[in-house]
Amino acid sequence: MEPTSTDACGPSPLEVPPVFQLTALYNQPEDPAAFDRHYDNVHAALAMKLPGLQRFAINRPGPDPDGNPPQYYFVAVLEWADENAFQQSIASPEGQAALADLQNFAGAGMTMLTGKTTQYI
Repeated sequence: MEPTSTDACGPSPLEVPPVFQLTALYNQPEDPAAFDRHYDNVHAALAMKLPGLQRFAINRPGPDPDGNPPQYYFVAVLEWADENAFQQSIASPEGQAALADLQNFAGAGMTMLTGKTTQYI
């Protein structure tokens, strides 16, 4: 896909339909190995069963250029076709199971951000 033209304000978004995204930012856990084990072996499998899920990516951020630890230990990004698909997915039995599982490994807390995305490249 070719990007749309650029103007004085910078590049325009690609002509790609927007998706609805959930970004989960997990705080630093007390026991990183236990967090990783549970996420990789249990929670990821629950997330992959979410109805309508189009994309699921994770990131374990590393230190910044000065060697300081990142603010968040773990980031997950999930995408659906639109907000309605997201709402239906989260309300489904699979969505409720994934939400209920958070108490089993995310004791340090987490932040969920949702919204429509725009793709630039």
